[in-house]
Amino acid sequence: MRRRRVAVLGATGMVGQSYLLKLEQHPWFEVVALAASPRSAGRRYLEAASWVQQEGIPAAFTGMELLPPSAAAIRASGAELVFSALPSEAARELESELATSGLKVVADTAAHRMDPEVPLVIPEVNGEAVSALSGPGYIVSSPNCSTIGLAMTLAPLQRHLGLSRVCVTTLQAVSGAGYRGVPSMAILDNVVPYIANEEEKIRRETHKILGADFEIYAQCTRVPVLAGHLETVFAELAAEVELPRLRELITDLPALGLPSSPERPLLLREETDRPQTRLDREAGGGMTTSLGRLRLEGRMLRYVLLSHNTVRGAAGNAILIAELLVSRGLA
Repeated sequence: MRRRRVAVLGATGMVGQSYLLKLEQHPWFEVVALAASPRSAGRRYLEAASWVQQEGIPAAFTGMELLPPSAAAIRASGAELVFSALPSEAARELESELATSGLKVVADTAAHRMDPEVPLVIPEVNGEAVSALSGPGYIVSSPNCSTIGLAMTLAPLQRHLGLSRVCVTTLQAVSGAGYRGVPSMAILDNVVPYIANEEEKIRRETHKILGADFEIYAQCTRVPVLAGHLETVFAELAAEVELPRLRELITDLPALGLPSSPERPLLLREETDRPQTRLDREAGGGMTTSLGRLRLEGRMLRYVLLSHNTVRGAAGNAILIAELLVSRGLA
């Protein structure tokens, strides 16, 4: 298979760094351009990036010169497909310009998630949404990191049983706010019971992904862990079901067989005290959402889920979307 030439926007940020780690040896994609903020343009990646990942900077990228975040510069690089991890305020216009110019854009940003013409995709859940894409250029969005794990676990329930109401409390890692997002004195020895716009994102994005409008009530908190969003869920089912059958249904998501797809998108833990953030966030290379503590009383289901926010919740899901596009002849 011919490797597609790709660009990464927002390459110096935490999510951008995750992209580079995953794309360095990718069999389908070749990184030909990196871009960040205008003030970083012209600098070598090694000089401009404040690297925060445990793994070192991939050698292939250390000497690459950062481009300005402009459609002209990205087009001139020869990129065919663009991964966007820019701040949302900077992304909206640029992503639209890139798509209009004929480039394929897979966006980790919130800029276009709720646009009716832009698919909001978790490949194992609603990958068919990309079939509506047309034209040489387009935008596909990846959902918010707190939405992805929730929607993955709700999708089989909605498909097999229907949902009447969902209540969720998130315990979200500090990496979800970016490297400088939460001051240390605000989060150490603390839980912050507010994340701006997060609760509304969960409600609106989950409805769009699942094509359903059941009630969703969310309470989002920031907790002092580095990575991994843990969520406690109360889901009122529309139909009666026995617990043994529900245990079979709740992990019913397909393994896609793409380079970044995990063998098991959903993993049900049998232990009474799992999933745990530190122990389970790397399941499936960070692409598997783990769940456990299933308790069923009538039609009310309670469970806990864990999703890696910077892997499945960001770069990993976006790269999987791009692989889906290639596999369907759309990129």
